[in-house]
Amino acid sequence: MYRKATTRVLTATVLMASGVLAQALPDWRHLGNAAIDRSLAGLATGPVDRLWYSATGSLLAHTASGRVFETSDFETWRASAAAIPSDLMPPVASRLPESAARLRGRSGTIYAVARFAYRSDNAGASWENLTGFRGSSILGDGLADLAVSPTDDQQIAVAGANGVFRSMDGGKSWSGLNQGLPNLPVSKLLSLPSGDRGVRLALHDGSVVEWQPGQKIAWSQADNTELFADAQERQNFATVRGLRVTAIAKSGSYVYLGMGDGLISVYNGQSWSHNGYTAGSVEGFWIDPNDPRVALAVFGSNPRQLSGGEAPVYVLRTENGGIFWDNYTSNLPNAGAHGITADYAGKSIYVATDAGVFMAATDFHILGMPPRWTALPGLPSGAVMDVKLDAQANQLWAAVDGFGVFSTLAPHRMRDPRVVSAADLVARATAPGAVVSVLGARVHSARAGDLQVPVLDATETQSQLQIPFEARGNSLSLALEGSNGAMTLGPLALETAAPAIFTDRDGSPVMLDAETGVMLDAMNPAHSRGRIQVLATGMGRVKPDWPTGLPGPTDNPPEVVATVHAFLDRQPVEVTRAVLSPYIGLYLIELEVPKIVNYGPAELYLEVNGQASNRVRVYIQP
Repeated sequence: MYRKATTRVLTATVLMASGVLAQALPDWRHLGNAAIDRSLAGLATGPVDRLWYSATGSLLAHTASGRVFETSDFETWRASAAAIPSDLMPPVASRLPESAARLRGRSGTIYAVARFAYRSDNAGASWENLTGFRGSSILGDGLADLAVSPTDDQQIAVAGANGVFRSMDGGKSWSGLNQGLPNLPVSKLLSLPSGDRGVRLALHDGSVVEWQPGQKIAWSQADNTELFADAQERQNFATVRGLRVTAIAKSGSYVYLGMGDGLISVYNGQSWSHNGYTAGSVEGFWIDPNDPRVALAVFGSNPRQLSGGEAPVYVLRTENGGIFWDNYTSNLPNAGAHGITADYAGKSIYVATDAGVFMAATDFHILGMPPRWTALPGLPSGAVMDVKLDAQANQLWAAVDGFGVFSTLAPHRMRDPRVVSAADLVARATAPGAVVSVLGARVHSARAGDLQVPVLDATETQSQLQIPFEARGNSLSLALEGSNGAMTLGPLALETAAPAIFTDRDGSPVMLDAETGVMLDAMNPAHSRGRIQVLATGMGRVKPDWPTGLPGPTDNPPEVVATVHAFLDRQPVEVTRAVLSPYIGLYLIELEVPKIVNYGPAELYLEVNGQASNRVRVYIQP
């Protein structure tokens, strides 16, 4: 029998997870925030170089990216058109705590900021270090400015390489003001959610952060080995070639090198080819994973272009491994391009620029026909530093400087619909009773051969269907009637079971504490020796048989016919129950967490009839 708390939480969860049985995916969905956990006095963000209070007591910050933000409640920030004020006459101090310290405040209590923040109550005769702890600053290195409230000299704020921090008691205690400040200094999207790993970003300072699945608070510091290896490889090629290498991409025997002066060099396994362009520095490449001779390159802005003269070049395409390049800039705005991705089969390109994300539909094989670009609206105003498609080109991801990461259904799916698992939007085999999503189409009715396929929900961008429990054979095709007419998708591989755990966009699984019905994530971990419930699909037939298109009963739900296995960090754990949930096509798998010595994140997956599910991350504590 289901707990009422479990049913309530499942209702909310199902509506949120992957768009299943819910409204259409939003144009863009924000993942994470702009705050980073750097083990300082509060959550951090990117560099802020100036800080000041207005006459009314609100606080304004000028970020290193050139934007000004203001807060009056010290929780939410809004963009401001305010100009940076000129430095006022600083207070006089008999001596400085550091040689380069900047003074702030009025007569009586004065403050100074340099490597640390300081306070003096005797005009600088002596100074108290407000931020030092064991030789380091609790606000991080690179402090740049300090501001004192015009209404209370005990209220101060400090800006630096890690954002803005505030003290209400003259520097005795500190808290961060960065959680709502859109100042995440994004440089590149390194990887997308996969298995039990989350989105990983490179920042402008060379560090790497990850939004871990199930995280709710902040980005965490991550290993930057990959970024260091890329920089080292670029340096090695620069030394050999005698040029400043700004971008590198490799596939098979092909190596693409981009230079700071617009030169592109390509090695095809036997020799180098070289081409130069009146363009900015090469900032990125995309290589067709099936044919390394097909590639795209993007260029950043160039002062020579902005001052007039030759038309700017921002995107190039090659079909022959760099021997010739075609200018694909076309109608792109005069704004530097930083990242590019494409779906060769879907004949679509996406480019990240200072003016936003642009999409073009093109046949890569047609020469001499630059594509026409269309802006994709909905992102916040800021330079888009990178774009990526997931491995199956179903979702588009964009990294916006200051604001972080956003994702949406890849727009080209609207002309090239695809059937995926509703659990994680990945194309895989399906099974009797499973819920699938048709990405890119509103479906009115569906059939699989002679079987009626229930349409559970439909929007203009995707529809959810349940594979009939009566489906048999090794494959099936879906005959669909929708807003765009009739179409047939498939054949889909049909297995007796094709397990998939439901995940949110950041890769966090839909899991509940079996006793309390509380959603489990990084903030609410599972407990050793406790029981957790996993929401999944694709478990196959149940006993007694259950009609397709109906939710499972809350009392005595049908059990999965096949034996369900669960693995935690690749070690088997006990499955105590595997039944239909009270939602069409969804199953509830309950398992017992064993006594665990090493607490923290662990990898979980299910296996049924030799078919393994997607890997997800579960957090465990004593």
